[in-house]
Amino acid sequence: MAAIHNGADAIYVGMPHFNARGRTTDFSVSELKEMIELCHLYGVRVNLAFNVVIFQDELPEVIKLLKEVLPLRPDALIVQDVGLAKLVRDMAPDQVIHGSTQMTVTNHEAMSLLDDLKIKRFVLGREVSLPEMRAIKEKTDKELEVFVHGALCVAYSGQCFTSESIGGRSANRGQCAQSCRLEYEMIVDGKKYELGDYKYLVSPKDLCGIAEIPELVSIGIESFKVEGRLKTPEYVASAAHNYREAIDLVEAYGKQLSKKEIETKKTEMSLTYSRGFFSGWLHGVNHQDLVDGTYGAHRGLAIGKVKKIDPKSVTVDISYPHLKNGDGVLLAGSLRGKKTEVGGKLYGVKKLKENLFELSFDKSFDFKKVALDFIVYFNSDAVVEKKLTMSYTDKNLKKRIPIHLSVDAEIGKPLKVEASDGERSVTVFSEGALEEASSKPVGRADLEAELGALGNSCFILDGLTLSKDKDFFIHQKELKQIRRQFTELLMQKRIERAPLEMREVDLHSSKKSEKKTPKLNVLLREISQVHDLLVFYEKVIDSLGVVYLDYEFGKGYAESVALLKAKGIKVGIATTRILKPNEYYNFKIIERANPDVILCRNLGAVYYFQDKNFVLKGDFSLNVTNSVTAEYFLGKKLSSVCASYDLNSQQLFDMVKNTDGIEVTTHQYMPSFHMEHCVFAAFLSDGKSFRDCGKPCEEHRLELKDQFGNHHQIKADQECRNTMFNAVPQSAAKLIPELLEKGVSEFRFEALYERGEELSKKILGYANLLTNQNVELTKEIIGHIGVLEKYGLSDGSHREAEYKDRKKG
Repeated sequence: MAAIHNGADAIYVGMPHFNARGRTTDFSVSELKEMIELCHLYGVRVNLAFNVVIFQDELPEVIKLLKEVLPLRPDALIVQDVGLAKLVRDMAPDQVIHGSTQMTVTNHEAMSLLDDLKIKRFVLGREVSLPEMRAIKEKTDKELEVFVHGALCVAYSGQCFTSESIGGRSANRGQCAQSCRLEYEMIVDGKKYELGDYKYLVSPKDLCGIAEIPELVSIGIESFKVEGRLKTPEYVASAAHNYREAIDLVEAYGKQLSKKEIETKKTEMSLTYSRGFFSGWLHGVNHQDLVDGTYGAHRGLAIGKVKKIDPKSVTVDISYPHLKNGDGVLLAGSLRGKKTEVGGKLYGVKKLKENLFELSFDKSFDFKKVALDFIVYFNSDAVVEKKLTMSYTDKNLKKRIPIHLSVDAEIGKPLKVEASDGERSVTVFSEGALEEASSKPVGRADLEAELGALGNSCFILDGLTLSKDKDFFIHQKELKQIRRQFTELLMQKRIERAPLEMREVDLHSSKKSEKKTPKLNVLLREISQVHDLLVFYEKVIDSLGVVYLDYEFGKGYAESVALLKAKGIKVGIATTRILKPNEYYNFKIIERANPDVILCRNLGAVYYFQDKNFVLKGDFSLNVTNSVTAEYFLGKKLSSVCASYDLNSQQLFDMVKNTDGIEVTTHQYMPSFHMEHCVFAAFLSDGKSFRDCGKPCEEHRLELKDQFGNHHQIKADQECRNTMFNAVPQSAAKLIPELLEKGVSEFRFEALYERGEELSKKILGYANLLTNQNVELTKEIIGHIGVLEKYGLSDGSHREAEYKDRKKG
């Protein structure tokens, strides 16, 4: 209601049981029907977020749910799983599909790859800048949707595995544990790096792109998206109203909001929820301003600092002169070396001089927790909150649909009334024939008063035309009946949608029976590791498949490829996880190095290399969790795809039982966060980007220490994006015998910083597991590998424990 009555063109809501809103309560299908009808009544579209990966055993349930939901005619399904998009397209050829931001679409090549799925709109990754949006828009006819307001994930959507690595809570299933909002210590070259109050090192400020609306409109972006998960109706009302107003000004008058208007709107929106506002990545990276570092939750609007503390009041220097009694204020800072904050409602506001005010609170406020230079945050306003609440509860303020009435009055015939909303029309008649008026004829004003009394409906009269041959009379009771009839009929017409063509689908298994010799693919991250491998490669050559190269700065590929090929070893190079417009330099380096295989980590890379003379393999980042998705990618010239790290052991077995061509990672430090934000630049330099940061990533080794004492490695890639690798390595070694039995022939070992003997022991251990299926030997080898690890060895994402989905109890 808050969205509808404050100007939203569309709302998006989670698909029952399957959506990325893991901490919310799901709607039932009947409640969803009610919501869709309500929105359609007011001309608001409903986009249903089916934005999670689907597990193999869920496919029949998904089909059953789609058969229930698609006839309700949601305006679009917002989909992450490529296999799900294929399933929907096969079931309902005309159903509109939007690609979720969880698809990690940051380039036009990704859209071209998926062209056969007829996805109408793509929600771009939040990290795409305005110039990059323009470049993408110039090369695609697909609609583009971008986030303009709300919480920012530090990791690329669809590429965050932190929650999964911590405890099986997949962000790709809406179970985000919000690890980015936690405190971390920074460890540089093995020593704690003192950062004072900076603890929230990967917690971004909230996005506010209202100042960028004119440029977004000029680029041709079709839809502006506001994040509203777990927020109040007042938050929704404020965001919808303010962005609606800004968009209308630009579209109607080509007008840009003034700086004062922007600040006024930001102030109101920050009171409903804000971790501090910033333009996110709309203007490219800004590693100094994206993350504040001192807090990770709602603060409101920073307006000044504490300058004096008295027993019953504080004196503050603030930039906001409109504080009043009843407003909520938070004071936060460092007190005796400890982060402290205290808040409350204002009891008194006294202006001392320009920008200097004395603030007093009720008796419960603890002034001992306040220190000089504490930041003052304005975080609630009862007057604003009441105004926002009334916007969707007061019937006089609600949205109304203008209608025009055409009345045809002819003596001896029923009164004819046609009601039209501009697109649809209905016609109703009076029960009896009209009589000529003997004394008090019914005129236009009478008709407008009675037929236009629409206060209890969603309509408002926007004009009435009257055609008559003579003065006539009709009872008021009949006019009321006519009004009720055309109101109900027009409401029904606004809700109605044409039936959707539905087809049956067959979930046949494409599994083939032939078995291949199992191979161990090894991923290395430094050329020094290549030299180490060449010392003992002859011991594993029979088990060795492909050696993937994934170098931090992209240097040394050609030399490494030559070294490995000279020994008869098949070699591959991994692309970056993200591809943005004009980031083809790395691809050119890969092509010149001439590997045998290219490990494609994003949709754009798959499309780019399709017609090149390389064997292509898909990596875990394509989020393959079911056979439909696997088969789709294998049909795009990929020789294999790596199973997603969202799968537990049973889900993995279910998938490989139904399809071939699956590679399984058996040992890795899970790449938890993959982010545009650079921790090196943010805290080891004053630079905003690679242009002025001094490249501390090339000089230092950086770790983030969590609250449990684990040290998570941070590495930069060729495009200065950071990956945080989980401190505890994960192994699927126990699953190898059953995976072999089910026909899996490609297994992967991923190195991080291992060198020399440690590297050789691990690779030899996993090679032995593929050739020796002795239970005791397996336990022994796993034990040896575990001893080598600083934080032990975990079953990790392929754990044998049951997958816990909060939505299903």
